[in-house]
Amino acid sequence: MRTRLLVATVAALSLLAACTRADRGDEAESAQDQGPAAELRLGYLPNLTHAPALVGLAKGLFEKELGDTRLVQQEFNAGPTEVAALLGGSLDIGFVGTGPAINAYAKSHGEAVRLISGVTSGGAQLVVRPDITKPADLAGKTVVAPQLGNTQDVALKKWLADNDLTDRVDVANMENARTLSAFRNDDVQAAWLPEPWSSQLVLDAGATVLLDEKELWPGGRFPTTVVIVRTQFLYEHPATVRAFLRGLVASIDYAGENEADARTAVNARLAALTGKALAPEVIERAWSNSTLTFDPIAGEFSRLARDQVTAGIVERAPEVAGFADLTELNAVLKQAGRPAVDAGGLAEK
Repeated sequence: MRTRLLVATVAALSLLAACTRADRGDEAESAQDQGPAAELRLGYLPNLTHAPALVGLAKGLFEKELGDTRLVQQEFNAGPTEVAALLGGSLDIGFVGTGPAINAYAKSHGEAVRLISGVTSGGAQLVVRPDITKPADLAGKTVVAPQLGNTQDVALKKWLADNDLTDRVDVANMENARTLSAFRNDDVQAAWLPEPWSSQLVLDAGATVLLDEKELWPGGRFPTTVVIVRTQFLYEHPATVRAFLRGLVASIDYAGENEADARTAVNARLAALTGKALAPEVIERAWSNSTLTFDPIAGEFSRLARDQVTAGIVERAPEVAGFADLTELNAVLKQAGRPAVDAGGLAEK
């Protein structure tokens, strides 16, 4: 790993942090700490798997930590669109699913983005019409995932391949908020969705759960949503990234200590974003299916990359070595007296 020597006036702690970072790539190699950013452009999706983003925004927890840095927030319908904004330089930090996160890193040859925190584990299910009781029953049916190449799209296609259903099922991509009417009209017969949309189909449209994605992972733990940052922004404004991460940890803590109020805040935020609040029982069920955590469960990213090959999304597994840079997150955790988060072998190329 190449590192740039900092001028003698920089504190020893900053030198240590710089030496422990992942390989920066050519662009980030020339980046120098410019102090707090004037603004932070933050992206997220209106999903319960992005609950820490919604809670933090609703309660002003990010703004509190960012101080004079202006927070500019932007909602996206699916991860691949958000990743395009990050790679295009119009977004600085994004809450995003693991599939698009890996693709962003791979498309930029390991240079443009870094994984800096976890957000959610679990919270995705394959829900079906009641007459579908086993994988083979999906033959000839239409199954929905949010967007081509997004986290649930990859998981669905990997599972179909494992069950010899790849060419026997019609996979469609649709915005999450549209799946309820499509399911009710029998335009689609199954859907692999993040929360709260899978719970909405179960409670409002009579769907049943054929598979909870937790069943496919050791101990039921797998990363659903993570936080990635533009590498150049990370190295030009580490103090801003650290402040954001303090807000993220505060948001997760708040949600854990004030669950009912956090659910209410998320539902209100979803109503503002989508035009309609979800039934309280939908939010409650969805909440119970997800675990909020700043641990990105980085050790599973190699498997997630391989799954893209089985799913037919890519021909060769994307390289994930060097993807994680948990320096700022672990600095925040250390300051709070908490144990460090493991990079799962992704910290160095």
